[in-house]
Amino acid sequence: MKTKLFSILAASALAFASCSSDDPTPSPIKGEQDLSGEISTNTKLDPNFEYNLVGKLTVKAGATLEIPAGTKIKAKNGGTGIFIMVLPGAKLLAQGTAAKPIIFTSASATPKFGDWGGVVLNGKAPLSGPAGTVTTNNAEMDTNIKYGGSDANDNSGIIEYVKIEYTGARIDETKEHNGLTLNGVGKGTKLNQIHIRHAGDDGIEFFGGTVDASNIFVENCSDDMFDFTEGYAGTITNVYGIREQGYNDITNDPRGIEADGNHDGKGPTYVNQSNFKVNGITIINNAADLSSGQYTKMMSEVFKIRRLATAKITNAYVKFGPGTTAHTLIDLGSFKSGTTEINVSESANTNTSIAYTIDPANGLDKAKIVNPLNIVLTPGSGNKGADVSAFSWTGYKFN
Repeated sequence: MKTKLFSILAASALAFASCSSDDPTPSPIKGEQDLSGEISTNTKLDPNFEYNLVGKLTVKAGATLEIPAGTKIKAKNGGTGIFIMVLPGAKLLAQGTAAKPIIFTSASATPKFGDWGGVVLNGKAPLSGPAGTVTTNNAEMDTNIKYGGSDANDNSGIIEYVKIEYTGARIDETKEHNGLTLNGVGKGTKLNQIHIRHAGDDGIEFFGGTVDASNIFVENCSDDMFDFTEGYAGTITNVYGIREQGYNDITNDPRGIEADGNHDGKGPTYVNQSNFKVNGITIINNAADLSSGQYTKMMSEVFKIRRLATAKITNAYVKFGPGTTAHTLIDLGSFKSGTTEINVSESANTNTSIAYTIDPANGLDKAKIVNPLNIVLTPGSGNKGADVSAFSWTGYKFN
């Protein structure tokens, strides 16, 4: 008979084997399969079992959830109410290996984007905000949870050699579920070798924080591949985003990179606007336009840097397949509706720079560049973008 790791009716009745906070090696439990509720003590899963995520799973402050290499967690019953939420002061240790990755996926026999709500880390690192204050914000997926603070080196754990699949949804214009959501996550956190597939909104989004990330592969997401906002100040290295041929799910404005200096442009006078680096990025769109010339059915912009964000992007490579295009290749300025007047508070910081190469055999010849403030752009032919050999562990067949 199947037993439950958490009671759905009484989530506080934990069935995990736990340990004291000074015990570095929690003992794995046996025979438990269902996950939901709250984790308030250090807990380690058993990779010999497949776990069913049957409701929201919250890791509370002071607790660590350890997920060993090779563990699979399947979201069951569907819906964005099922997700993993790691609170400020808690840690997720999801450290797989190339041979034994950790997999977060859907339990559906016919999985699709939006089957569950994804993974959310909340930390205590800085956000953009008024001068002289320590800014916090409410998590979109649970407004009772606050993230952000003043600890740039805050540690929310490790996510390494992990696949996250079939997540996400756009609830409305201000609330969304991504594949991986990083709220005020600090530089003490390790993010490396993460494969995000079929996300119903963004692949990965950074809401402020200082965390660095490397070797991130986003495959077929509905909206932005890589999204930065609320004062993100870190570096991402060797990242790859692709929309495959035949993929036809799309939002009104999908982008390769979307970057805002502050949250939704509401803080043009804030300090700590987003200021980040991208070293080695490939953006590929092989998904044909669903209706030629229709703005809402093609990639909106490949790189959209706005609302006083500063981005230094080096070694960028962009390729579009036959029958595809983008409304804009690079957009570094916004305009007031109905006029050509530049709204400078919406424009990218003039310290932004992008060094990019466009594949000569793709459909980007008609895509425009919006650069009203003459921000430094360096087109060329020598950039190769991401090193795809880093993603061999995913099993994906790169062309």
